[in-house]
Formats: sequence, structure tokens, C-alpha cells
Amino acid sequence: MFLLLVAGGLVYLLLGDLQEALMLLGFVLVVMGITFYQERKTERALESLRDLSSPRALVIRDGVDKRIAGREVVPGDLIVLAEGDRVPADAVLLDCTSFSADESLLTGESVPVRKASCINTEQVPLMARPGGDDSPFVFSGSLVVQGHAVALVRATGINTEMGKIGKALQKVESDNTALQEETNLLVRNLAMLGLSLCLLVVIAYGLTRGDWLQGFLAGITMAMAVLPEEFPVVLTIFLALGAWRISQSSVLTRRVPTIESLGSATVLCVDKTGTLTLNHMKVKKIFACGEFFELDDGEDLLPDAVHEVIEYSILASQIDPFDPMEKAFKKLGEDYLARTDHIHRDWELVREYPLSKKLLAMSRVWRSPSRKEYVIASKGAPEAIVELCHFDQNRQRELSQAISAMAQEGMRVLGVAAASLQATDLPDGQHDFDFKFIGLIGMEDPVRPGVPEAIRECYSAGIRVVMITGDNPGTAQAIARQIGFPSDQVITGPELEKLSDQELQSLVRDICIFSRIMPEQKHQLVLALKANGEVVAMTGDGVNDAPALKAANIGIAMGSRGTDVAREAASLVLLDDDFSSIVKAVRLGRRIFDNIKKAMAYILAIHVPIAGISLIPVLLEWPLVFFPIHVVFLELIIDPACSIAFEAEPEEADVMLRRPRDAKKPLFDWRTMGLSLLQGASVLIIVLAVFAVSLYMGRGESEARAMTYTTLVIANLGLILANRSWSRTIIETMSTPNPALWWVVGSAIVFLALAIYVPSIRELFGFAHLHFIDIAICFMAGIAGVLWFEGLKIINRFTDYT
Repeated sequence: MFLLLVAGGLVYLLLGDLQEALMLLGFVLVVMGITFYQERKTERALESLRDLSSPRALVIRDGVDKRIAGREVVPGDLIVLAEGDRVPADAVLLDCTSFSADESLLTGESVPVRKASCINTEQVPLMARPGGDDSPFVFSGSLVVQGHAVALVRATGINTEMGKIGKALQKVESDNTALQEETNLLVRNLAMLGLSLCLLVVIAYGLTRGDWLQGFLAGITMAMAVLPEEFPVVLTIFLALGAWRISQSSVLTRRVPTIESLGSATVLCVDKTGTLTLNHMKVKKIFACGEFFELDDGEDLLPDAVHEVIEYSILASQIDPFDPMEKAFKKLGEDYLARTDHIHRDWELVREYPLSKKLLAMSRVWRSPSRKEYVIASKGAPEAIVELCHFDQNRQRELSQAISAMAQEGMRVLGVAAASLQATDLPDGQHDFDFKFIGLIGMEDPVRPGVPEAIRECYSAGIRVVMITGDNPGTAQAIARQIGFPSDQVITGPELEKLSDQELQSLVRDICIFSRIMPEQKHQLVLALKANGEVVAMTGDGVNDAPALKAANIGIAMGSRGTDVAREAASLVLLDDDFSSIVKAVRLGRRIFDNIKKAMAYILAIHVPIAGISLIPVLLEWPLVFFPIHVVFLELIIDPACSIAFEAEPEEADVMLRRPRDAKKPLFDWRTMGLSLLQGASVLIIVLAVFAVSLYMGRGESEARAMTYTTLVIANLGLILANRSWSRTIIETMSTPNPALWWVVGSAIVFLALAIYVPSIRELFGFAHLHFIDIAICFMAGIAGVLWFEGLKIINRFTDYT
């Protein structure tokens, strides 16, 4: 494309049109600058990965605590981890207290995982995979949300789990889009055709008339008429302006060619945590006094029965919590119980009993200034709370039903208990307290507002939605039911590991939920879908999503919550993290592709009569109709029409009711190309007829040229109006606003009038003065060239209706 634009600039230089030449050559520099910027941007993913992998670290070296850069940590170092720290390397826990970590960047699991120290420090085990409770391993890039620990570093840099993702990301290669390949082929073919016709015109003119200089000028005119400079211009301008339009819907386009793929997306792979959900915990339901209580955001007051449950859940949590669940308890208390007796800011914390492998519950002992006894609050796994409360089998059975009911709704369930003790020495274990069961708390990661509606729009547009998450199957199914897509079948990560590539390709055609999925499996799923011929859009926000985002046809990262790695690896970034923005981007993508197709169909159609009227008079030994100045004037109409007017054309009414465009189907299929060429051929026949009749009637060469050129300009405007829509007639499209179009049409009419009626310009163009009847004949002839296409639209609509 660059070479053709340079060639066009050189042709204009040879013709002495310095302004047009500089415009084309300047445009080459702009496109090269954009390309360089895009290439540089895509290589920043690994740099972002290195930055994220290098937090500050507290290490113990030679018995002394040192704070160093994370990149300076080496295997064998002892690191000290505390609440809020980013883990600098993959390590084994040697000692920890109430320690849990958020590994969602690596696993997609929204709930922090509980950690346990290594039992035998003499024989440190080999590193395992991220995820799962009671593991002694911590991983680079994960976040400590509770407790403190000492760990032995086992792997750093590229050898960590995050480093493995970096290596996978580095191996993924991006391909040219189908539209880029097709445009390359079309431009190359037209360039070869133009060169061939140029040589033919020069040789034919020189041999038949003996004037080689005039033949060379005729050949230059022919080359200018056929030179396909508008195609790369349209492709670049439409996609660049499309990226700007999409940015108005809070979607940043990182790779401009991705825009043309939006309209052909058939599958949208969604990472649940932080994409469909808000990635923070919220109290949804409370079980107390034998009843369930739903907590709605719109309520002003909470039922009295749940006050005690919230009170003791806060007492069992950190005063300034970092854990998402404890944050949810604190927020609920601040929102609804701040001015009640259930919030105890003046109480003194006496002791904490951490959770352990044997008892998944933690208790905190408080002293009240106004009471002599201790107050003990406990929270933890429901089974642990049942154990502390010493329930009999009947009570256990009743509570088990309540726990199951909440779990089936995808909630994480915690139990709450309370006890009191006279001010004596505190016991060594939690079992020595006489706990009373207070209630159950069901928590959820809420669905983002607008997601169900966006999912429905995806289905109406023929896009299948697939959830890929690291969460458990029950939670994934519960979210699927809330947002409205099939939840009956689920494939887990361990099940997926057992499948061959062929079996996986077969399963992904029907399964909509994949849970407990590891990072490399997301990448594997994207490749399986692409192997089935799907055009895959993948959303995500974590480091673990980066390889899948880059491998997908359309990678969509979340802007606010997403990591730098995800954003750099993606093609699109949702700046507002609003899932519904994806639907807006798809709609705009389809509109942009429609308009590219309309503009290129128009370009192909209008070049047929321009090339024909430059070639046929030479072969028939007629007087020349066009000289370079005539083609330049037509380009002043064609260029803004295809680059401004068609780009600003609003979307068709059915743009989101169609099936996705077949990615394998070319922009110019036989039907599209045939109709475009037929439009051009009909205009060529009309224009040649006007020229021939004018000469036959003895009007003279100048008058015949003026009438022929006027007819072509009017037919050109008719082609612009006809190609605004291939389903609606010109009259029907008049009600659709497009100010840029009318500026183009008005300017063309004004310039044509100047060329015909201003003597100096008329002489430059080689025209004669035209009367009103001549203009009327030209107008009717020009319109006649596109009337058949308007009739075809009506016939097609009637056929579709019947």
C-alpha cells in the first residue's frame, strides 16, 4: 500500500500537481508513524510483566532484616510477608499465622486462599500449582490479605508461575486481519491492471496516431484513473476514525485493525471475576433464628434478627480489615448499625485464636469497659462453627439444609458464634469456650449492573457467550443463572486436562461454562474455539488472562481493575470496566465494516466509467475525453466522499439483528463485486452514449466533453447516494442525517458550475458553454445509470418479505 501511495505521489509530481503529491507523500509518513507506534505498544506487555513481578521485598540475610527491590531476591532467601504485601517470588511457607493470599491474578479465584506452613522444614517440598486452601506455597504477584509469614524462596523471575505466563505470552503471534490481506490483494491486482492499461493506452495511441507525447499523457491519465489510492486511504481513515468513535463509548482500541473483526465475532469468552462480577464480596443473605433474610441495597433498615449476626461477625474480624469478606462485614455495620449498641469501638482486644487446619474458625476475645466478663466472637467454616457449638445430629441436619440452600445460590457461607467468660485466665483452645450459634452469612461477588442486558444483546446479535473462570462450578452456575445463559453443563479444569485436542474442540461447541480453569487452559480453550472456525473475543483483567487475550481474535481487557499486562496484551480496553460497552463496540464495529464495504464498492464502481472513458476513445480513435485535470477534479469528489461521507454514515437499523459476518467471507464476494462492476458498467454505457451522440450531432469536441463530464459527475453523485444503503432506496435514506454527505454533494455541484460557466476555468478544462436543456439531459442520463440498482433494492426487499 505504501509503495502505491508513493507511486501516486510521483505521478502527481510528474504532472506538476505539487499539493496533491505532497498530500499523498505526507499521508505515507503519517501511516508509517501510526504503524511504528502500534508495533512499539504491543511489545510493552513483557515490560509490564517485569514491573508487576518486581515489588519491594523484606528479606532476612545474615540474620538481619533488609528491604530490597523484588528483582534482587534470589532462590534461598528468607522473605518476611505481612498483610498488604505483594509476594516477590515463588516460595514455601516455613512459618505463618492466620495467613491467606489473593491469587486471583494467577487463578481467577476471587476469594483469598488460606495458607498453612510446611510441616517438615527439614525436607521442603517441590512447588505445586496456585490455588486451593492449606497449601504451603505462595506465588510471585499474589497479594497477602491476612496474617504474616516467613517463607523460603524457591523460584524467581522467568521460573515463577507468573514468569511462565510471560513465556507463553512471548510465543503468541498476531496475524494480519482478513480485511488487511484482502485489501492488499485487491490493491495489488488493481495496480497491475492499471499498469497494463497504462502501457496499452500509450502504445495504442502512439501506433494509431503517431503522437507519442500525447499518448504518454493519455497513459498517465489512465494510470491516475485506475490507481487504487482510495482503498488504503479508506481502510486507514475508517479504522482510525472508528477507533475514535469507539473511544466515545469508553472503549480504547489498542490495535486498530481489530475493529473490522468486531462484526464477525461469534464467541465471547468471559472471565467471571472482575468482568461479569465486581470482584468484591458483599453480604447477600443471612440465616438467623431459623429464617433467611435477604439483604437488599435499597433497604433503609436491617431486620432486628440479623443485628447480632453482623455485630459478632465484625468482632471476629480485624479492626482495620484487609480481607474482602471482613471489609464487607465492616461496611455493612457502618452503613446500618453505626448508631446502635451493636458497634463497639471502645472495646479492647485481649486475644486472638487463629484458624488452623484442624479447626477452620478464628475467635477474638474482647473486654468491654462496662462489663466484667470477656466477650468472644468466632467466625469460620460452618462445619467448624457447628463443632464449636457442639450441635447434636438433628441441629446439624437442620443447619446443613440451610448451608446447602445458600451454597446452591453460589454464595460463600460463613458461620458466626458467640460466647462469654468471666475474667479469668483464658483457655489455650477455642473448644474450651461455651459457644452459642448466632447465624450464617452468605456472601457473593455481585454481578455487574447491566451485564444481563448485555448478554441478551449478544445473543440477539448471534454471539455465543462462554464463561471461563477459576471459581468452583456451583458459583459459576449461580452467576450464569443470574445473567441469563445456559448453566446446566460445566467442564472443570481437571476434566479438561484429560481431554485430547479433538475432544476439546468437540466439547467447546456446546459447553458454556468452564470452571477451575488454569491460565494455560484459558489459552488452550481459545485455540480450540479458533480451530473450530470461531472468531473469538476474550475478556479478562488479570495477568493470567494475558496469553489468551493475545491469542484471541479480539482481546478485551478491563481498564480500571485490569493489570498492565492484560491491557497491553489486549486489542481493546474497556475504560469503564462496563461489560455493556462490549456490545456498543460490537455495534460500532459492524457499522464501521458496513461503511467500509459501501465505500469500497462505490470506489470500484466509479473507477469503471473513469477508466473506460479514458481507454475506449483511444481504442476507437475518438477525441480524448479526459486529461489529467479532469481526473484530479473527480478525485476531489471521490476522496472526500469515500473518506468522510461514507465514514459518517449512521448504522443500518438491523445491524444488531444479523448473524455475525462470516470471517472467511471476503469483503468483495462475487455478488458484491458483480453489483459494483455492474453499477460502474451501466454508468460507463450512459456516459459513452452521451459522448457518442454529442459527436454524431455535430456538437463539437468541447461541448461533447462538457456534456460527458457533467453526466459523469451527476452519475458519480448518484452512485454515492445509491451506495449509502444496499437495502433502502435513495429516497428512504434522505431522512437519515449525514451532514458530511451534503457538503460533498454541494461542493461537487458548485465546482462543476464553476468549470462550466467561469470562462477561465472552462478554458482550462476544455469545455464549451452548456445551456439549461443540456444540463437537464445530462442530469436525466446520469440518474438513469443508477435507477436499475434502486429497483433491485425494492425487488430484494419484496423477495425477503415473501
